[in-house]
Amino acid sequence: MRTPKLVALTATVLAAGLTPLALPNPAAAAPARYADDFNGDGYRDLVTAAPGATVGGKARAGAVVVTYGSRSGIKASRRTVITQNSPAVPGTAEKDDSFGSALAFGDLDNDGYADLVVGAEKEDAEAGAVVIVWGGRNGLSGGRAVPDPAPSAHQRYGMSLAVGDFTGDHKADLAVGSTGKDVWIFKGGFTRAAGAASRSVLNADLYPGNVYGAQSLASGDVDGDGTDDLVVSGTYHPDDSTFVDGNLVYRGSRSGFTLQRVLNSGGWRTAVVGDLNRDGYDDVVTSAAPGTVSANDGGSVRAYLGGASGVRATPQATINQNSPGVPDTAESSDWFGDSLSVGDVNGDGYADVAVGAPFEALGSAGQTGAVTLLRGSAAGLTGTGAKTYSQNTPGVPGGNEANDFFGNAVHLADLNGDRKADLTVGVRNENNGDGAVTSLRGSASGLTTTGAVSFGPAAAGVSASGYPQLGFAFGQ
Repeated sequence: MRTPKLVALTATVLAAGLTPLALPNPAAAAPARYADDFNGDGYRDLVTAAPGATVGGKARAGAVVVTYGSRSGIKASRRTVITQNSPAVPGTAEKDDSFGSALAFGDLDNDGYADLVVGAEKEDAEAGAVVIVWGGRNGLSGGRAVPDPAPSAHQRYGMSLAVGDFTGDHKADLAVGSTGKDVWIFKGGFTRAAGAASRSVLNADLYPGNVYGAQSLASGDVDGDGTDDLVVSGTYHPDDSTFVDGNLVYRGSRSGFTLQRVLNSGGWRTAVVGDLNRDGYDDVVTSAAPGTVSANDGGSVRAYLGGASGVRATPQATINQNSPGVPDTAESSDWFGDSLSVGDVNGDGYADVAVGAPFEALGSAGQTGAVTLLRGSAAGLTGTGAKTYSQNTPGVPGGNEANDFFGNAVHLADLNGDRKADLTVGVRNENNGDGAVTSLRGSASGLTTTGAVSFGPAAAGVSASGYPQLGFAFGQ
């Protein structure tokens, strides 16, 4: 997988009086190497959502924890907690806002520091809201709202987010999804005073409704032309007789988007983008619901290779828990593929794919969850060499318990600067809804449990009142 561009993709009153930590001797700003380096120190940072967090006494107002990367990786104590009660962040924490329900990042104002985009899909009785929090020398602080251009056309504005250079002008653009047919594109460069340079609407012909619309958004360059493309996941509904649950691939250009391919994957929940076969073109990985490929398959993932003409129509691979090389056995309720992330774990140049199966039953513990790492190769995605991790894996903190949902969110990114992606796993229902984050380091031999990091809401500066669900989502 190529080094991430300046943009990338795919969410307490500062709890107990905490304020964002000042970081020791942060590096001076330079052109951001990573889209998630918020303090410009050369290390990628981790963004974790706790949309159920209580803030200022308001249940489920939501919080976001940014844990700063370093040579030694991440620590719960080296972080900033962001809520709508944080200084200069737009809005006010209110009951049921779900601030952090969607997350994205990129250097939107082109100042050399990555910025964070946060969705609050249930803001104002599910109208939704989007906020940019600005990066800087001391990390994230302050912010600006991204107003909804068409509030009567949809609900849950900010339900999905992606950042990418969709016009090829080397400026980060923002895509915002909702429950409607429309995906709004906010063009870079952004300024802190005025926001986006302009805005336009992409009519993706999605089936609208309370649980429909743009379920997820992802960006990457699938045709190698230097301009990011946009993948919209949902139910494609171009006319009264056509309904396709899948992923719409739009090629970006200076003149706007062109629909290149509809991937009828049978699963419209999510898609991720990365170079699986090291050919210089990003590839698209999608997930399909249990039973789509075969009865009781427990869910599956498909890889579609990119090329000069865009994404190919036929999947290079379809993999489930019954595929050769993949540990475990498929069961109808596993939801293998419910979460996905792409990154190069062992530094061989081929992007690997982390696949969450949060409903996996292990022993007598139902819905405890597991994560499988699938490898990239010269041919693309493969089950060969796959490994599965759970809280009963030696060295992984915690233990398998019913209803933990280990793997409800996954994230692959190099957090310690060794050029090998680390795996971070969300466990949103750990300790009956507190939630937790577990991170395993990448190495030349793959993931290692040596030096594993795990923390819950209290250590991360988030109120444990109610059901914060720390680890609900990560920025992608």
